[in-house]
Amino acid sequence: MVTKQFKGLPDEADLTRADSLAREIFSDIANKWALLIIETLGDGTLRFSELRNGIEGISHKMLTQNLRMLERNGLVDRTVHATVPPRVEYTLTESGRALRTTVEGMCGWTHQYLGHIEAARRRFDA
Repeated sequence: MVTKQFKGLPDEADLTRADSLAREIFSDIANKWALLIIETLGDGTLRFSELRNGIEGISHKMLTQNLRMLERNGLVDRTVHATVPPRVEYTLTESGRALRTTVEGMCGWTHQYLGHIEAARRRFDA
């Protein structure tokens, strides 16, 4: 996939356009693993194994892929310490912390409406 360069044109920030850079970024970060990684990192710094232990059900491969994507998009900083074995730590960048505010809102919404959603699913499935 060819990555577009942002030139400040309105079409590049239009989520409704299939070829917009904004949609590409939105697609990257709007997945359950990316959102859970952002929430788990919070305001701290964690090692890979700490992240994996903090997100039940995520595979090594999915955590690696999503961390690379978040780093590429400037949401996560990766720091490698020259030790034996190497120690790698992840932390949210300024833009990652800003996105976390939105993620926290989504988590709050989920907790608030979980019972409503469960009831709606039961009605729908009946």
